[in-house]
Amino acid sequence: MSVQLSLTVNGEPRHIATGASIADLVRNLELDPAKVAVERNGVIVPRSTLAAAALGDGDVLEIVHFVGGGNNDDAWTVAGRTFHSRLIVGTGKYKDFAQNAAAVEASGAEIVTVAVRRVNISDPKAPMLTDFIDPKKITYLPNTAGCFTAEEAIRTLRLAREAGGWDLVKLEVLGEARTLYPDMRETLKATEVLAGEGFLPMVYCVDDPIAAKQLEDAGAVAVMPLGAPIGSGLGIQNRVTIRLIVEGAGIPVLVDAGVGTASDAAVAMELGCDGVLMNTAIAEARDPIRMARAMKLAVEAGREAYLAGRMATRKYADPSSPLAGLI
Repeated sequence: MSVQLSLTVNGEPRHIATGASIADLVRNLELDPAKVAVERNGVIVPRSTLAAAALGDGDVLEIVHFVGGGNNDDAWTVAGRTFHSRLIVGTGKYKDFAQNAAAVEASGAEIVTVAVRRVNISDPKAPMLTDFIDPKKITYLPNTAGCFTAEEAIRTLRLAREAGGWDLVKLEVLGEARTLYPDMRETLKATEVLAGEGFLPMVYCVDDPIAAKQLEDAGAVAVMPLGAPIGSGLGIQNRVTIRLIVEGAGIPVLVDAGVGTASDAAVAMELGCDGVLMNTAIAEARDPIRMARAMKLAVEAGREAYLAGRMATRKYADPSSPLAGLI
């Protein structure tokens, strides 16, 4: 009799000692039997019986668990990387790193934007963002915030890649300090250079479908049209052009900038955007943690509404109950 059993676990061949139970297998995989569901040969094995359920040679098992971020069937992909949360949050304007980390957790976000700044050489042991938000668990998206030329932005992202190995980046090249509107000529130039160097730029841009398509052609892996000026909280000012960008894009579209409250995030998703990026709306709320939760729910609700398909609008009333047969 063989001392080992041959199994197929989640599509992969595995071996385990004869006489082992399903619970032994789960623990062998460094999983908690209390947190998984197991199907053996097409039949679900009740969790309470895993320890008593002996494995047999040739058994085919599927082991599943829950993961965060909502409906896994509605994941989105950018540059070949899949995410389940459609909310991206920034890491500026919070009172401290601890509050920032708590807001990220409450939001369910899997990506955070991070600015590239000089190390404080006068106090090298000062707390850093990575001490509070683990880049092994949350995807860092280096950002060129504060750059006003293509050269500045390219230099910043080259340093970011050297520092952390990141190639998925957020590019923004601002035109001037008052409006913080993007300079599209410089943005397009930077996109072409970065894409040529192997970067995967997600690009902040004006809400213009022609400019968005030019960025896509230049190598952008996502376009991020503004809803309103950065930090304004005005909400999406031009739904028509955002919708046109979504309809014409072959890459993800995410609203970036201008979101002020949860309804703004829901509108962005109802327009068919793949996601929403925000910072000030959460960081400057009276209760950032609660607002982060609200934004998470708003993004999910807006996405569900988009997938459901809204009712048609009408010029006149249409009664819910028939008028015929009234007493």
